[in-house]
Amino acid sequence: MEQDVLGPPYERQTIDLGTDDEGPVVATLVRRRAEHPTGRAVLYVHGFVDYFFQTHLADFYAERGWDFYALDLRKYGRSLLPHQTPNFCRDLSDYFPELDAAAQIIRDEDGHDTLLAMGHSTGGLIISLWAHARRDAGGVDGLVLNSPFFDINAPWLIRRPLAAAVSRLGRRAPHRVLPFGLGTVYGESLHADHRGEWTYDLAWKPLAGFPVRAGWLAAIRTAQRQLRAGLDIPVPVLLACSTRSFRGTRWHDSAALADAVLDVEHMVRWAPRLGRHVTVARFDGGKHDLVLSGPAVREQVFTEVGRWAEAFLGAGPTPPADTAPASTPPASTPSLTSAPAPTPGSVPVATAGATPAPASGSVAAATPHPRSAMIDSYEPM
Repeated sequence: MEQDVLGPPYERQTIDLGTDDEGPVVATLVRRRAEHPTGRAVLYVHGFVDYFFQTHLADFYAERGWDFYALDLRKYGRSLLPHQTPNFCRDLSDYFPELDAAAQIIRDEDGHDTLLAMGHSTGGLIISLWAHARRDAGGVDGLVLNSPFFDINAPWLIRRPLAAAVSRLGRRAPHRVLPFGLGTVYGESLHADHRGEWTYDLAWKPLAGFPVRAGWLAAIRTAQRQLRAGLDIPVPVLLACSTRSFRGTRWHDSAALADAVLDVEHMVRWAPRLGRHVTVARFDGGKHDLVLSGPAVREQVFTEVGRWAEAFLGAGPTPPADTAPASTPPASTPSLTSAPAPTPGSVPVATAGATPAPASGSVAAATPHPRSAMIDSYEPM
């Protein structure tokens, strides 16, 4: 690996993916090693109009003995080449080769025995489909989905009939730019030059995003239909999202305390379609990228992710006490316990150790898929 643009201790490796109709294609795997490794690793996959820059997320894992890897997918961020259409694909399975290659590097070349995949927004949808497609290969041991893109944030008429028409257009004219986009509200809530606290490359993550193209939206719709039909992900899944969405097109202070990109109720609704054991955690005041929320919220997010990972993936060795950060959860992190297997139409609720049981209003209002043995839902303290 060579040094990454983030500087030490970040390294990167280019993954050659051959060529497509636009020319050469690459992906980029970024690595940040833990000072006291435990044999565990996390692979992070970004969302649409995004790339990896969240170094505090890497620090969180590395401080707990996890080697951290982030994959800039083809035509995103570090992997975007001058001749390419930014962030474009015709099918989300196009990303499976770089995910396979990254997992092979992490497992076989770097020797990790536990691999957690974490995906944000579109990345959450991609790794869900990938984990389903590779379910017999044992490539990952768990998934963390950060505000996954499970449905289009629009009224039903647009989400279904109009989206179907766009899918047909996507087959005929995949690069056709559609007359809508992300807007600037979410970007304003993040970037330090506007109303946020984060600095990142606006060439790779523009404030108003890249154009939405018919072929890309058709690929998203196909993937979401597959999800809604039901996946069979055999490993534990944590789905994390905000408690509310912001739907305005102009700035309002409430946009800084909500998901200003997607409808969070869609995420909760379709969570049971993922697999056999899904935990849903909702964070009041969370942004679309939960780890870019305000300090108090992201601390809650890190605490819950750490607790879930230790409960379901095993605690494993921990860094020495004199090097562990003050924010490291105690070794006696309470495990999540679940209700008995549900009767048809029921959604069992998990309790987190000694934490009080959640109010009934926090239960996901969704009908479990027949393959879903368990859905835990709670709002973190």
